[in-house]
Amino acid sequence: MARKTDDPEEARARAYHRRQLALSLTELVAAVTYLLVLIETRAAVHLIAWLGRWSSRWWLELALALVVLAAGHRLITLPLAWLGGFWLPRRYGLLHQSFGRWLLDAVKAGLLAGCLGLLAALVVYGLMRVTPWWWLWGAAVFLAGYALLALLAPIWLVPLFYRLTPLPDGELKTRLLALAGRVGVPVTGIWVVDQSRKSRTANAAVTGLGRTRRILLFDTLLNEFTPDEIEAVVAHELAHQLHGDIRRGVLVQGALTLVAFWVADRALRAGAGLLGLEGPADIAGLPLFGLVLLGVSLGTLPVANAWSRRVERQADRFALETIPDPAAFIGAMARLAALNLAERDPHRLEEFYLYSHPAIDRRIAHARQFRHSLT
Repeated sequence: MARKTDDPEEARARAYHRRQLALSLTELVAAVTYLLVLIETRAAVHLIAWLGRWSSRWWLELALALVVLAAGHRLITLPLAWLGGFWLPRRYGLLHQSFGRWLLDAVKAGLLAGCLGLLAALVVYGLMRVTPWWWLWGAAVFLAGYALLALLAPIWLVPLFYRLTPLPDGELKTRLLALAGRVGVPVTGIWVVDQSRKSRTANAAVTGLGRTRRILLFDTLLNEFTPDEIEAVVAHELAHQLHGDIRRGVLVQGALTLVAFWVADRALRAGAGLLGLEGPADIAGLPLFGLVLLGVSLGTLPVANAWSRRVERQADRFALETIPDPAAFIGAMARLAALNLAERDPHRLEEFYLYSHPAIDRRIAHARQFRHSLT
């Protein structure tokens, strides 16, 4: 059980995360209810039959059906998205972006997700129409897609939401480039992300693969952290590249996609008769497909997060072994917790199921043990 504390900031962080968790659970219940209603009322079947009067092209019917069904889901969950994405972070001082700017980012993110989702659906249902092994071939295509996104994200996707400027020449840039060269992770440059325009949160990342690999630093990190602490954070991020964690993450994501598609194939075949579908490739099965994918995602979430926490612990260890003084890592973790309003010591069950990183207090405790072992 999470430890009790009289620290007002920790109590505030705990209250914030409890409210966010409640909103997430409400949104999950709303999504499941929406899909169940679509299945029970056969609304998707009627929608596809109506669309079939206007077009005989399956891909057009699929695209229109997705737009209609996704719009219904967005309409239902819109108040929850506003509460969790805008109102609550602003109330707790994490977000200082105006509502108009936040809405613009949300629209861009929604359009991007919608385009990628539509492309994914076209691939899946196109494969369904030509082979019963669609789940295997689909997972292979998605694996390639994940790798492509990892390669192109720093060039095409990040600039859609942030302004990036090169880190000016100086001691910090020289220090970080020397660190990257010393550990054997070549980077094409160091870029500053204008996070302070939106939020007080701080972070850093080493993104991309090969020629697109670069270090990204939030300007909030530069403003609030010492050079030693910035070096500790970047050392952790470089460890992910050195250990091949991006490639390993793509493979793990591909394996989970394979499991999800296999389960969906079995569910669609079993449910086709009950729902009056012509087979797995029947577009009217979209709500069942969505429900199965959601269920598999929830079921595999602890496995994915356990793997991620293991990777993060390895990166922490590498950073502690690389930087001159572990105290810088401890200071960086404490500052990140304060700026990001992190719950430093969550309930073990909550950490097991929901956390992709070890809890801050456990990371700091490990760093202190490492520091003690050096004396």
